[in-house]
Amino acid sequence: MPFNSAVIGLGGMGTWHVKSIQDKVSRIHVKGAYDIRPEALEKTASLGIKAYSSLDEVLSDPEIDLVTIAIPNDMHAPTAIRALRAGKNVVCEKPVTLNSAELQQILDVQKETGKLFSVHQNRRWDKDFCIVKEAKKQGLLGELTFVESKVQGSRGSMYGWRGYKRNGGGMLLDWGVHLIDQIMQLDPTKVVKVDSHLLSVYTPEVDDNIKLMLLFEDGMSAVLEMSTMCLIPSPRWHVEGTKGTLCIDDWSCKGEMYQLKQDAAMEWDEDIVYTEAGPTRTMAPRPKYTMNKIALPKVKADWSEYYNNIADVMEGKAELIVKPEQTMRVMKVIDLLFKASEEGHGFKCEI
Repeated sequence: MPFNSAVIGLGGMGTWHVKSIQDKVSRIHVKGAYDIRPEALEKTASLGIKAYSSLDEVLSDPEIDLVTIAIPNDMHAPTAIRALRAGKNVVCEKPVTLNSAELQQILDVQKETGKLFSVHQNRRWDKDFCIVKEAKKQGLLGELTFVESKVQGSRGSMYGWRGYKRNGGGMLLDWGVHLIDQIMQLDPTKVVKVDSHLLSVYTPEVDDNIKLMLLFEDGMSAVLEMSTMCLIPSPRWHVEGTKGTLCIDDWSCKGEMYQLKQDAAMEWDEDIVYTEAGPTRTMAPRPKYTMNKIALPKVKADWSEYYNNIADVMEGKAELIVKPEQTMRVMKVIDLLFKASEEGHGFKCEI
């Protein structure tokens, strides 16, 4: 028999959760959903699920094994705590909370109840990220030195409640939490220094154009950028390593990778090289005989694997992929990035 689930919040992401589970995760059955907006609950009929009249009705339903929370960010913590204390396993949309202190409150209750708690960091299964991760795993680029990860829109503002501070809006808590989670999965060593530029260009209450800088214990440096008014996007990924360079243009995963030839040592020219930028040696183009263009790694990636893992854990067959302690590290980094922006300087840390 499949596990029964209910979705709290039937907006864009809540509806996606329902449809994704229905289409791709046979071991979980979405029984129903609850939303404070009557117009949102009207969608339950077309989705073929029950419309719950209140959160209490959801949490008192003995058939519900799993609750997915997909409501504005400021309500995640109290709702997750209520669900855990009602004996439900919980999946929470990102960002899990507004700060690490709120997350600790949830984790204290999770420890008391022994129920499953995980955050929907679905972008660990983005194909572009999986390609970068596989390239590192295979050692195709050597030791990673500089990583740029960018998501750039062009509509100039944050959508809906994400533009309001009281709801926990802003780009750092919206897309920043995804890119930070990805980069901390790519490099599991401690984050030892952070800095941030959080700009409110088009959305007065919250940050809408941001640049984040993270330095890791093993020496890898990362720049994460998210903007809302970029008409000529940069590559989604630009990754430099000691043995190669990888570039992924966008979410279609078009890109290229160059790798140093092991048996082709580069020799310096005695004479200065004249380029479009003038005379130089250090920045002269590398001789083509010293490198190869190689194909990007082939990967399979599907967001539904998140819920398949949740089902595995509830069946006692696996451990969580998105673990609470990983989420806590991300939230502690976010806390410090907000502080860096407020105080106007970076911070050393061990996270």
